[in-house]
Amino acid sequence: MITDARVFQDTFVPEEVVHRNTELTHLSGVLAPVLRGEPAETAAIFGPTGVGKTCCARYAVEQLCENSFNVRTQYVNCWQDYNRYRVLYRLLEGLDRTFDIHRQSTPRDVLYDRIREANEDPYVVVLDEVDQLEEKDVLYDLYTLPHISLILIANDEQEFYSNLGDRLYSRLTGSERIQFDPYSLDEIIAILDARANSGLADGVVSPAQLELIADRAAGDARVAIGILRTAARKAHRDGAESLTAELIEAAVPDTRSELRQKTIEQLSHDQQVLYKIIEEHGEITPGTLYEEYEQRCDDPKSRRSVRNYLGKMEHYHLIDAEGEKRARVYRLSESAFGARNS
Repeated sequence: MITDARVFQDTFVPEEVVHRNTELTHLSGVLAPVLRGEPAETAAIFGPTGVGKTCCARYAVEQLCENSFNVRTQYVNCWQDYNRYRVLYRLLEGLDRTFDIHRQSTPRDVLYDRIREANEDPYVVVLDEVDQLEEKDVLYDLYTLPHISLILIANDEQEFYSNLGDRLYSRLTGSERIQFDPYSLDEIIAILDARANSGLADGVVSPAQLELIADRAAGDARVAIGILRTAARKAHRDGAESLTAELIEAAVPDTRSELRQKTIEQLSHDQQVLYKIIEEHGEITPGTLYEEYEQRCDDPKSRRSVRNYLGKMEHYHLIDAEGEKRARVYRLSESAFGARNS
């Protein structure tokens, strides 16, 4: 039944990206100077989860490498690499220059200087989930290096720019901005059809079943691909030759639960503390939430930082916020990853 499980993985980049021609053309145009050995403008990609931002960025970078032998690239997930040191170390890894770096003792400035000195070739750096960075000054550090071209990926444009300091804002406000909107039902079906053709045997899933999956995914390609993957795995274990509507419906909550858990595991320590407090209370006001958070953390962040953390958790459908200012309350999301209430 499953002929190539790789096509259902989150990191898979297809040979052809469907329904993102406009966005890809824009991004490729921004990166074009790199092929001439010149720095590109910073590209800033925005949009909700599951709309193809990461896939398109990776695809554009792969295309760039296919057309030049003299381009270095590195992808950084700022969920995991969320401070200046980790980002700089990851960039040195992409340059194969970590041979004598000691993670615990090497000063950050040494890492930065080594990146600055490695200027023989253009270096294209993708910073995914860049709004998760706790030390955004690293963006200024990288922006000032002429051989580095940045691709920044975040959920919300306004939130991202509003949380930059004046010095950094003045540099990044001129970035080439590319907005990704949610997929339509037909677009999700086309994405699923391409994955099914690449990863499943003929006749395993019908057009009607792809439409059912797309409907349940509510515009989120990551959820849609996850549902198809979960249903196919279950059918494969059961020895079935094709999917059924029952298998697909059963895969919906399992997929959302799996994606939710993956996201929770990626949260920073502070975000996990906030999530746990909200989970314990069921419903909580911002003031009470921050007071408990302060008590549980040895080095609590500012109220503004906490608001940013909560906003990120909202974007990933982990929590919901209702009301304004003093009337505002937080609770765990009842519609994880776009789930429809039944």
